[in-house]
Amino acid sequence: MGFLELDVTFETVCKAPPIWRATVTQSEWEKAARVAKESGVRLLCIWGAERRRRDGMFAVYAAYVLREGLVILALPLEGEALAYPNLAWAFPYADRMQRAVYDLVGLRAAGLNDERGWLNHGAWPKHYFPLRTEGNGQEVLGDCAEEDYAFVRVEGEGVHEIPVGPVHAGIIEPGHFRFSVVGEKVLRLEQRLGYTHKGIEKRFQSVARQDGYRLAGRVSGDSTVAYAWAYCMALECIEDADIPVRASWLRALMLERERVANHLGDLGALGNDAALAFGLAQFSRLKEDWLRTNHVTFGHRFMMDRVLPGGVAADITQSMRESITVQCEVLRKEVRTLRTIYDEHAGLQDRFMTTGHVSPELAVQLGLCGLAGRASGQAFDVRTEFRVSPYDEIEAQCVTSRGGDVAARVSVRFDELFESLRLIQSLCERLPPGPVLAPLQGDGRNGFGAGWIEGWRGPVFIALETDAAGAIARCHCHDPSWQNWPVLEHAVMGNIVPDFPLINKSFNLSYSGHDL
Repeated sequence: MGFLELDVTFETVCKAPPIWRATVTQSEWEKAARVAKESGVRLLCIWGAERRRRDGMFAVYAAYVLREGLVILALPLEGEALAYPNLAWAFPYADRMQRAVYDLVGLRAAGLNDERGWLNHGAWPKHYFPLRTEGNGQEVLGDCAEEDYAFVRVEGEGVHEIPVGPVHAGIIEPGHFRFSVVGEKVLRLEQRLGYTHKGIEKRFQSVARQDGYRLAGRVSGDSTVAYAWAYCMALECIEDADIPVRASWLRALMLERERVANHLGDLGALGNDAALAFGLAQFSRLKEDWLRTNHVTFGHRFMMDRVLPGGVAADITQSMRESITVQCEVLRKEVRTLRTIYDEHAGLQDRFMTTGHVSPELAVQLGLCGLAGRASGQAFDVRTEFRVSPYDEIEAQCVTSRGGDVAARVSVRFDELFESLRLIQSLCERLPPGPVLAPLQGDGRNGFGAGWIEGWRGPVFIALETDAAGAIARCHCHDPSWQNWPVLEHAVMGNIVPDFPLINKSFNLSYSGHDL
């Protein structure tokens, strides 16, 4: 049986990319998970919502990635238990998502083996749930001392623990890493995240739906274009709005420039982590020039608040397009030279090759996605699978490798950077005429929309619900880091402790996008 052959009624949420939704019973929820597991369908995310003001219930949602598109299942919950069938047996990476659903909404996955809190670090009482309507997010909760977190202990002769974080030496965000090692060899790594929980999903409920793109664009600052576009796509689905063609091309132009900027930064940092400071200096120089062009062209170095409902905030001139095209040519030449240096540097390759290996088989089992997934043989990219405008015309290519190590993730970054430069030039050369903004006209009442965009790190997803007044009732944002953080624990096993920063940077996952 195929997933779309389940005996449920699907309704269209979005046409491009194709997104469907269905309401299911508990038995259908379990059956869907079995069919998904058996047919190779991937779980994208799980989230919970309170719907008591609409229908007197709560609901838990699961989004599945099919070759045909994205399917969202909604399971209504009522009564005292508020429990739903656990999905971690089929998708191990569902564990943390389900723990977060309980921390935020109080919906429990029945039979979940790990019931430790995930996002709640003692910031609120154990039986207070921030996303329920009885809380307004402004309560003074008093002393909510956190219980000791029960890290898994590894026993054996010569085994000792190395705690790293949550505060790190540098400007990276906080996260706790507990290594179990023998000598320098890592036997096990356990992460604890959630330190940057900011209450973003609660904050959405006090933001006008027309302004939600601004908050979405601040979920993870290095992916501001991807998140803003996903939010706008969700809202445009609710209001059944079509944006101007030129606006969709400009959104893609910004998305690809965001991708290039992040790849430039990571390639320099990876060289630096392997003791090639020259690489950091050169790629930092190139990234700075790139960001300055963003500011001149779009009015912001990171293009924040440039994507908004109905289109984009500003147009670009012919001279700007020509300048961008020239910059792409110059950057392509410089990066080719730097790639040759990286490929021929024996010391660098010795650090990169075989380090932090994730086999294609393990990548499938653990749901590795995005850039890191493509470096382990997972040939999936929303841009190339579903070709939302303008990707249906400029023919983006999916870059993959089966190496699965740091070297493969570096190689994919180089190849994706070159592909993005080609796409940027094509977008500039073929940019269609016309307006760049068409303000939305709908009332947005009692709507459900979704947005799905391939950010530089991987697929960014947003689900948006509005109430009878057209206000935001629930906005769930999902970063690909949710899938990929657990894989990092496996990638570091068998490596030495000094290689962890290098392996970690080769994934470069988001703390902020994960913690919300």
